[in-house]
Amino acid sequence: MTERQPYTFDRVIRILFGAVFVVGLFYLIYILRGALLPFLVAWIVAYMLNPLVVYNKRVFKLKGRVIAIALAFLEVLVTLALLAVLVLPSIIDEIGVMRRLLSDYVYHSSNLPFVPQAVHDFIRQNVDFTQLSNLLSREQWLSVIEESFSGAWGFITGSVGEIINIVSWLIVLLYIVFILLDYDKILVGFQRMIPQRYRPMVVSIVSDIEVSMNRYFRGQALVAGLVGILFCIGFLIVGLPLAIVLGLFIGVLNMVPYLQLVGLIPTVLLCLVSASETGANFWLLFGACILVFIVVQLIEDIFIVPRVMGKVTGLNPAIILLSLSIWGTLLGFVGMIIALPLTTLCLSYYERYVIGDEAKSSPSAPPEPEVSSEEMTKEKE
Repeated sequence: MTERQPYTFDRVIRILFGAVFVVGLFYLIYILRGALLPFLVAWIVAYMLNPLVVYNKRVFKLKGRVIAIALAFLEVLVTLALLAVLVLPSIIDEIGVMRRLLSDYVYHSSNLPFVPQAVHDFIRQNVDFTQLSNLLSREQWLSVIEESFSGAWGFITGSVGEIINIVSWLIVLLYIVFILLDYDKILVGFQRMIPQRYRPMVVSIVSDIEVSMNRYFRGQALVAGLVGILFCIGFLIVGLPLAIVLGLFIGVLNMVPYLQLVGLIPTVLLCLVSASETGANFWLLFGACILVFIVVQLIEDIFIVPRVMGKVTGLNPAIILLSLSIWGTLLGFVGMIIALPLTTLCLSYYERYVIGDEAKSSPSAPPEPEVSSEEMTKEKE
């Protein structure tokens, strides 16, 4: 343990100047937030696209990054187009069926057996079926499209604000391309801006955060996608309307722990609407949906999470809920998504730097590669 340095006048002055510099830097960032925001958005997108660029360069054995970047953009666009072609028709059909079911429920809900009238009264008082039906109508979509085209024509004929907005997005696109072209050089430049005294610690912390976030979000996105597919299959088997939409919605909610339970609210409404139209027993349909929730949760906990995520956090459920509340309050919905990896890192660095447990390994550090005897012999030679 090193001895604490005394607080001399010179040291206090340096601390004060450092604090003023940090405050001034944050104030400057606040003033320039409008100009820095496009760069920040571009950096996030480039950060997500860079692994794909590296993959294209390695697989296709490309010398430069220009063609690899163009291929990455093309692959993303093709993927989005395929998703739109495969998923959108089913969603449109389900929305049409849902609109018809809503109309039937409004006029025949009193004939729905095994459901107390108080439940119908509560739903009628808190759900505007007319507005919901209009929202799902095809005419509403057409009017939105017409307004979009008219708005586009308006900005073409002289809306300066919209033109500036389009220019901003073009600037973001240029930022993305330029960042991807010199991604490694930019990272090295950022590292050189850090004082030599603090560079190893800062680089280590940033590397830990990057590895932790990558591992967590890749695993969590895969888990959410698999869970969403399982919910879609389960709701389709049960015969629930809007099965694909609801399944994908619950899959997205699964990015935040325990938030998929919010999907029970639209599930109840869809069960009521479907039972009103088909004359089926509401409680049997709702029980089948609850069974889908239970089965998918068991599959997720027993098979998917252990194999995909492993022991990523090792946090107690109470600590998980507390971290979700704290980070959600600080950063909103984004904070809830990144709550678990941030909490794990904070606890790890508290043990390492505050308590002084230097032997505490990073929660995100990858395991050391095994060295074969042949490699050890070569190293000795």
